Amino acid sequence: MDDRQYRRILIVEVNWLGDVLFSTPLIKAIRGKFKNAHIACLANPRTKEMLEHNPRIDEIIIYDEKGEHKSLAGKVRLIALMRKKKFDLALLLHRSFTKALITYLAGIGERAGYTTKKRKFLLTRPVDPPGVPAHKVEYFLRIAREFGCDISDKDYEFFPTEKERKYIEQKLDENGVGREDFLTVINAGANWAPKRWGEANFARLSDELIARYDVKVAAAGAKKDSERVRRIKEKMKGRLINLAGRTDLGELGALMERADLVISGDTGPMHLAAALKSKVIALFGPTSPALTGPYGGGNYRVIRKDVGCEVPCYDLTCKNYRCMEAITVDDVLKVFGEMYSRGKT
Repeated sequence: MDDRQYRRILIVEVNWLGDVLFSTPLIKAIRGKFKNAHIACLANPRTKEMLEHNPRIDEIIIYDEKGEHKSLAGKVRLIALMRKKKFDLALLLHRSFTKALITYLAGIGERAGYTTKKRKFLLTRPVDPPGVPAHKVEYFLRIAREFGCDISDKDYEFFPTEKERKYIEQKLDENGVGREDFLTVINAGANWAPKRWGEANFARLSDELIARYDVKVAAAGAKKDSERVRRIKEKMKGRLINLAGRTDLGELGALMERADLVISGDTGPMHLAAALKSKVIALFGPTSPALTGPYGGGNYRVIRKDVGCEVPCYDLTCKNYRCMEAITVDDVLKVFGEMYSRGKT
């Protein structure tokens, strides 16, 4: 138990959108314990949108390690900036040696984070990693627990703005989707190919949902997913509303919030939907739901088939996507039928 009242706290964030979302229960726990503290997050430019409307955060400091702060001079400028801010506690969620060194050189008196052989000497509050693999939410909350925080709330958070909600309502209205319509969102993309469910599967599934349930189906995704969604649309008989590449992160969150049910692989957008309490069907193959699946409260179901491979598997060169191919359209239709109801519950 730590009863000290830190005045200025820096949370050194991780680099992936999904992982930053997983860190929000820690942010919530830290704010609950240190109600009057100034809480800042050190984040890379790519993940800023995940945090910028979070009411539990007072400030976001950008660490652009591939751009402005890549050089030694850039890092010196960042350290000088952080020194001026006079943080008294840094929580290092990232295992990076460089980020730990930066907090040390910035004069932050207390530095807590997971130990590694190379950086343990930089930490004043080293935290031992879990003895067994843990979900990322629990992994981060373990650091908050070191400071006596209440870590019972496991729900992660995202905060779309009213402007972003209105944008999505406008886009849906333009495509004939009213508030009374049941909106199913499919998210067909993923950061790497082995996590993607087949395009033909998404096409057949969408057609079946339209025919059986009279739902509207929209496709979400980043700009890089646009071509994949275009091919899915070409394979369909029914109408697919293509919003891939037409939303920023906040607008994507608003779309997931509006959705009555989201069907997605293991991706950041799937976790946005879970954070915003939409119903979720999560399709898992090479990654482990126990480590990176939807978590906390909410209405979600995970579909995963055991095909004999070691999980998690991070072989990005794999061309045999049997773990994802084992999930059939009928599997998803069955779960959809069990979760389907008009109006959110």
